[in-house]
Amino acid sequence: MIAERAAPFLHRWGLRLDGPPMYGRCAVVLPVLRTDGTPAALKLQDVDDETVGEPVALRAWNGEGAARLLAADNGTLLLERLDSDRPLDDLPGTREATLVIAHLLAGLTALKAPPELRRLADIAPRLLDRTAAVLPRLKDPGPLADCAAALREVAGEPGDRLLHWDLHFENVLAADRAPWLAIDPKPLAGDPGFELFPALWNRFDASEVRWRFDAMTDVLGLDRDRARAWTLGRVLQNSVWQIEEGDAPLPEHLEIAERLRGHGG
Repeated sequence: MIAERAAPFLHRWGLRLDGPPMYGRCAVVLPVLRTDGTPAALKLQDVDDETVGEPVALRAWNGEGAARLLAADNGTLLLERLDSDRPLDDLPGTREATLVIAHLLAGLTALKAPPELRRLADIAPRLLDRTAAVLPRLKDPGPLADCAAALREVAGEPGDRLLHWDLHFENVLAADRAPWLAIDPKPLAGDPGFELFPALWNRFDASEVRWRFDAMTDVLGLDRDRARAWTLGRVLQNSVWQIEEGDAPLPEHLEIAERLRGHGG
């Protein structure tokens, strides 16, 4: 099935396979060589609300802080090949990795988002509506009600920056032309404070939550109170997804909220 799906793009873009496929959560990536022998990566994925904007964002970044887009056809992308054997996740300490994430985000979010991307301005009010529907299912709705209250404080100023949305240690790879580059954006337009949560949850360590949060807000130059509110909004978003699927909010997510509650400027 993968071979059948890839075949038209291998032919159209003059590619030949250069190794076994790599399977991600939502995509399959095939190492390929272009006609001039340049290594590249053919990414096959279904198009949904999160992935539809990936080529738009990659074109906007144009290789600055993220993998360079070489060609695209709907959900199929031809990308420069990075070093999949050297993910940021392999660094032994999370503090160095957190600072890498922060500096990448500072560059990526410096751009205004292209107008066709989904917007935090639309996501935030819908999330608050969904929250009202699921809170009665919880024995203790207090923590998520607090997250919703924090989100309401900032939802009226949702921002317009180009966000990656899923930048954690596993979505950064080493490269020849730069020490580290981001992959797999699920882009949207919004406030950079909405970007911090993945690096707080990945390789979760409750004792490091505040350090990581402070380090990232310092590097990005964010208002700490606003960034805290948007991060609590991300906790809310993930928890609402869990509840809607019939599961409880993840303890790690609630712990992040607890560690950040009251930890502002």
